[in-house]
Amino acid sequence: MLLIAKAALGVGATLALSTAYVFHEGVIRVDVDENRDGGSHVHVWVPATAISGGLRVVPRHYLEHAAAQSRPYLPLIREVAKELEKYPNVELIDVRNADHEHVRITIRNGRIYVDAVDHENDIHVSVPAQTIAEVADRLEDASTGI
Repeated sequence: MLLIAKAALGVGATLALSTAYVFHEGVIRVDVDENRDGGSHVHVWVPATAISGGLRVVPRHYLEHAAAQSRPYLPLIREVAKELEKYPNVELIDVRNADHEHVRITIRNGRIYVDAVDHENDIHVSVPAQTIAEVADRLEDASTGI
């Protein structure tokens, strides 16, 4: 019985540590709601670590193609993402028009929030700024071989 308890403790500790590692970078959240009868509601939460890890298994030629297309913007994206991490809470964009369409981009606690609302859709996306910097770094590393 003691052996089973030790095994359960080991499995539980391993699960707790792996969960902590997977979620240490935060979560990317995408929520899309259609404002109509029978409209879809899509809510996706992905650990930001999945993006970093996913870029390591993408076939090299796809990564090089993406890097070639984004090469002129990569230094800017990397630097902006790193600077945005320094702002605790700031509103970057808040635009409304007469048709009740609204776009808002904010930084809160190192996360970038994009909220777009119109009469048809409500779209909310949040991404850790660190993840954007890591993606830019990975694409820049892939572009050196081009």
